[in-house]
Formats: sequence, structure tokens, C-alpha cells
Amino acid sequence: MAARIQLPGRARRGEVIRVGILIQHPMETGYRLEVDGRKVPKNVIRSFACRYNGVEVFRAEMSPGIAANPFLQFHTVALDSGELEFSWVDDAGASGSAREAITVG
Repeated sequence: MAARIQLPGRARRGEVIRVGILIQHPMETGYRLEVDGRKVPKNVIRSFACRYNGVEVFRAEMSPGIAANPFLQFHTVALDSGELEFSWVDDAGASGSAREAITVG
């Protein structure tokens, strides 16, 4: 599962920054049918978390109502230079992660 992250490369200490992530995932609801009439198994990202230098700053539990390739956006405070680490797990047990650095001055 690939992801695209929107994060400022630089920020001032104490500045509120916007963080966005687009995760490429089909987010199957379990209601769609194959051509032969069989249900496509439910498979949505069920949990998502973001850690900033190891400290969790955002967590979401998702449901089948979320569209394919979900885009999540939230804010956090830029405290120190470092890394934001994003991680998620879907119903099939597959996990994904992504990282992005930020410089704080």
C-alpha cells in the first residue's frame, strides 16, 4: 500500500502544521458483487496512527463508509525536527507504513 504525504518540509517551533496523507487502498465494503455474483470480501483500513518522534499525535478507527484511497488530514504542533511515522492495518491483516521528515527551527 503506497501513500502520499503532505507535510511542510520546514516549520517554526510551536507552529501548528497541517498533515495530510493519501493511502492507496481499495477499501472494499463487503457489499459489492463480482461478475459471477459472489461478494467481494470486506477489506477496509481499520486503524491508522501517526507518531511524531515516537509520540502518537493522531489515531483513527475507520469503517466501510470511507471511500477508496482514503485521504486523512489533521493538525499537530511542530516541536522538534524529526520524523512523522504513519502506520495502518486493514481487515485482511495487511499493514502499511510511511515516514516523512520535518525540520523545525
